[in-house]
Amino acid sequence: MTNIRIDPASIAFDIDGVVADTMTLFLDIARDEYNIDWIRLEDITCYQLEECLDLDAAIIGSIINRIMDGDYNVPLKPIAGAPEVLSRLGRQNGSILFVTARPYLNPIDDWVKSVLTLDPGSIEVVATGSFEAKVDVLVERDITYFVEDRLETCFPIQAAGLVPVLFKQPWNREHHPFMEVSNWKELESLIEFK
Repeated sequence: MTNIRIDPASIAFDIDGVVADTMTLFLDIARDEYNIDWIRLEDITCYQLEECLDLDAAIIGSIINRIMDGDYNVPLKPIAGAPEVLSRLGRQNGSILFVTARPYLNPIDDWVKSVLTLDPGSIEVVATGSFEAKVDVLVERDITYFVEDRLETCFPIQAAGLVPVLFKQPWNREHHPFMEVSNWKELESLIEFK
């Protein structure tokens, strides 16, 4: 893996679980709004939360909807190192692309632009509404590498001839054939910075 040098113009990023610490926000809302304080990040061992958390599906759905709508009181924090590496990448490349499966752009577009020290015009966030639609955007934009935390999304990305880079999280610990990084420092070491 250390021999890989990723051209900054050829990489794009998922947001939730890669840039945004969305699962910690989920736990914060569960704790603050629903008095659910026994779940830890390590307990989230699958992407479909209903499958791995002993919580009512309606509560899970309600919290996820609030996250999507930006309707929460605790802050959504970036994953450690993400703003620094992404800002560096955006400054070198002149632009940076994020592709999310969220159904609509706001408020995640505003959040990304608020955490990066870049001209907002150099940041593009595309909301596809589905995991499957990410591939079309990546192919259309001539992206080669895509950093993703959802293991299932990596398979169609690879099938399209692109290179998924799995961002290691408790919910993607199944055996897989993909390149993976544990943190932003590791990811930074793969990018060919000038």
